[in-house]
Amino acid sequence: MTIATTSDVQETEMTAVPPTGNLEITVSRAELLRELTAAQSVVERKTTIPILSNFLFEAADDKLTITATDLDQSLRTSCAAKVKKPGACTIPARKLYDYIKLLPEGDISIKLMDNHWVQIRAGRSNTKMVGMARANFPQVAEFPASGAFKISVPSLKNMVSKTIFSISNEESRYTLNGALLVLKAESMAMVATDGHRLAHIEKTGEVHEGISGEKKTLIPRKALAELSGLLSNTDSDTLEFADDDQTLFFKIGGRVLTSRKLTGQFPNYEAVLPRDNTKFVIVRSEDLMGCIQRVAQFADERSGAIKIRLEQNELKLSSSSTDAGESEDTIETPYNYDPLVVGFNSQYLIDFLKAIGNTGEVRLEFKDAQSAGQMRPEDANEDVKYRYILMPMRI
Repeated sequence: MTIATTSDVQETEMTAVPPTGNLEITVSRAELLRELTAAQSVVERKTTIPILSNFLFEAADDKLTITATDLDQSLRTSCAAKVKKPGACTIPARKLYDYIKLLPEGDISIKLMDNHWVQIRAGRSNTKMVGMARANFPQVAEFPASGAFKISVPSLKNMVSKTIFSISNEESRYTLNGALLVLKAESMAMVATDGHRLAHIEKTGEVHEGISGEKKTLIPRKALAELSGLLSNTDSDTLEFADDDQTLFFKIGGRVLTSRKLTGQFPNYEAVLPRDNTKFVIVRSEDLMGCIQRVAQFADERSGAIKIRLEQNELKLSSSSTDAGESEDTIETPYNYDPLVVGFNSQYLIDFLKAIGNTGEVRLEFKDAQSAGQMRPEDANEDVKYRYILMPMRI
């Protein structure tokens, strides 16, 4: 056991570490539940490190700060509280979240007892939960004091939804386990690929102060999924983004999400963007989606492959498998190039159509049966360019 010297104490006060005293607070159920809901998805469900199953509660200055981490990422959020005694404790996250959901509206009092037990009182309910020592909770990196960039919330939210499904699930290809964010002084872009398909979206007219040239950041899939939830539940128009050697930081309103960086080099995606896909056809997204879904019912279960045949003014979709049978569907649409037959994974096509909201028209661009096909929404949105590149399948 070490005894704090005077200088230690002063230093502690300067870095504003909340005291680990016997926390005692009163907080509104609605506000507490809102923040627990935001934080609980970060908590590790099947952890071998018990403390990671807990929330860290820190109370000081009329504020309750809640932290959750799984070591790869963490979320820190806060709400107003009447702080009778400042302090800190840890509480089993899942159990607390499930319990608070069942309580009626009103104030909840939370008090740290002996042996890390935590008493929770609301109305006539009185519960004691078994917590763990605050000292065991991992240190979570603080948002950097300088060097943050402001990013538009609606733009980033749109980019994540348009690319996240193309991220690779293969653990071994770890540089593909995230999406690349590219910030420039007046634009931003995001790109994701799993080696079979690539989603690329770019938005111009986004001003990013402090960026000269470009800033490329690889954001892990898990962090993007968490970010997507936070962006959907904020009234803020912008978020602050920063990074250091190991960590990415996203500050959205009063919440800070941190994520461990992915190491390694994202592939040179610009080299695979098609240049001369001169044959194209434009169809209604809804019609194409309906056809693909029907035909895909009869595709080979393992590959999901369907055939696209382009002939004079029609697009034919077909599939066959020895187990299920065969199916064909046709869409009439202007097409005046040489006939073309190309195979694609039906699920990959469906993912793209879902991402664009299955409305409006979509343009399919081809070079030949062996080259990558490109799909993009056929709309007049000049400042957002979205494209989806798909490798063909042999069928």
